[in-house]
Amino acid sequence: MTILPKTRLLALTLTGLAAATPALAHHPMGGMIPATFTQGLLSGLGHPVIGLDHLAALVGVGLVASRFARGLTLPAFWVVAMAAGVGLHLASFDLPYTEALVALSVVAIGLAATIRTTLPYALIAGLFAIGGAVHGYALGESIIGAETSPLSAYLIGLVAVQTVLTTGIALAARFVMKGSFAAPAPQLRLAGLAVAVTGAAFLALPAFA
Repeated sequence: MTILPKTRLLALTLTGLAAATPALAHHPMGGMIPATFTQGLLSGLGHPVIGLDHLAALVGVGLVASRFARGLTLPAFWVVAMAAGVGLHLASFDLPYTEALVALSVVAIGLAATIRTTLPYALIAGLFAIGGAVHGYALGESIIGAETSPLSAYLIGLVAVQTVLTTGIALAARFVMKGSFAAPAPQLRLAGLAVAVTGAAFLALPAFA
């Protein structure tokens, strides 16, 4: 295995970061508050995918979950905590340094996917719960002020897209590992490294703003 594929993957990651400008606002509605059920649903489906930090976290969750016999239950900790995090934001709970915490969670999940030894199930479940709550709090920002119908649709979209992505990535990773729960294949550890690098880049962005 040569170093070229690694270089290409990291270069693509950093290129994606450079393209992720604040103008996107992590929101498919262009910063507008969803006003209808359809707009809320589309916003919920698109929001975690447009935000590269949120998407990287979901990739990491799937990679880590693939390494456990009961791994397909692990994304549930993320999704449930994510919904709770949205609720906390809507309830005006104050979480300081949200963006930094989001980036740190991406780094932690990426490192968990990178290391050769599988961490305890309970530890990963706790990591996913904390990370999911932080990401949910951040995702709740764009729905504040919405009516009940688009708000409900937004939550449905968030839960649906994150469940599908994390579970699908976990299944794909298991296919790469040929169903084994041993040490992850080099390409999966490299993908975990790309997740961690993405989180670190977002953590460093304020310093260059």
